[in-house]
Amino acid sequence: MATLLVKHRVANFDKWKKVFDRLEGLREKHGFFAHSVHRDATDSNIVVIVNRVKDMAEAKNYGASQELRDAMAEAGVQGPPEISFLNDVEDLRV
Repeated sequence: MATLLVKHRVANFDKWKKVFDRLEGLREKHGFFAHSVHRDATDSNIVVIVNRVKDMAEAKNYGASQELRDAMAEAGVQGPPEISFLNDVEDLRV
């Protein structure tokens, strides 16, 4: 298992979220099985998505897909996202 961390600025959170939700099937196709969405505490148009993925290679394929690029443009993503591919070490919930 791995984590794909994405941070970007959006023009309008509500518009972005509708497009994000619509891509759920595409993410599942690429091995995504969970995510959480966060908004910056001081700038609510900065969004951070923590994606849980089965396979790092498939996560990278999703990130490089034309479908994602088109959706990001439609959703109003401003500028290139900050992306981190992380190998999971521990996931502890208390």
